[in-house]
Amino acid sequence: ERDDNFYRVIMGTERVSRAKRYAGFENENRYNHLNTLHDAELIKNLTRKMDMLDRQLYVQIKSFDELQKLAETNKDRIRHIPSIQPIAQKHMRKMASGYGTRRDPIYGTRKFHEGLDFAADKGTPVYATADGKVVNASWESGYGNLVEIDHGYGYVTRYAHLSKFKVKEGQTVKRGDLIAETGNTGKSTGPHLHYEVRYNGAPQNPINYYFMDITPEQYNQLILEAENAGHVMD
Repeated sequence: ERDDNFYRVIMGTERVSRAKRYAGFENENRYNHLNTLHDAELIKNLTRKMDMLDRQLYVQIKSFDELQKLAETNKDRIRHIPSIQPIAQKHMRKMASGYGTRRDPIYGTRKFHEGLDFAADKGTPVYATADGKVVNASWESGYGNLVEIDHGYGYVTRYAHLSKFKVKEGQTVKRGDLIAETGNTGKSTGPHLHYEVRYNGAPQNPINYYFMDITPEQYNQLILEAENAGHVMD
């Protein structure tokens, strides 16, 4: 699913079709030679599952080989795709709220939360998650102090409720550059960072865009926290 819905999307290439992933498994005659064995059905089911796993592994390995070649020829595009956390792992207290429908902490109504909220002490460093150009560094209603970065290739990121700006509008930034400090400005119930990723204007789940600076174990933990975090801070 991650291959189809993320890796191939950012590389701008088509998904591996279901027909290709499961080619050959519509032919049940391949298992007829097992019918004479004791517990034939059990053995056939086990063999079928083993063959399926073997096929899935083969297709996925070939897919990753293709993606690696695409990555080598799309280095500039990759530099401009958000791919790290906006706050260093060592500075993270907790995931305050995940992406999706949540209860507004001020108005009490149900709303769609278009980013992730990271609870953090005021003054925590905030970093650009990809190369790009700062298109906004100002006060915006609701967001408070906001930095907005256009990364090209359809990607834009937003960093809200900041206490200090470290960049100016029009400035070019690289992934990992310090751009701001967390705060409690705008419509906010406590110090935190509200972070958004947008692709062609549509909000994306930022959790899908962390693949460079955390371990698989840390990534899995982030997913769990994001799914269970329901305390919206803005």
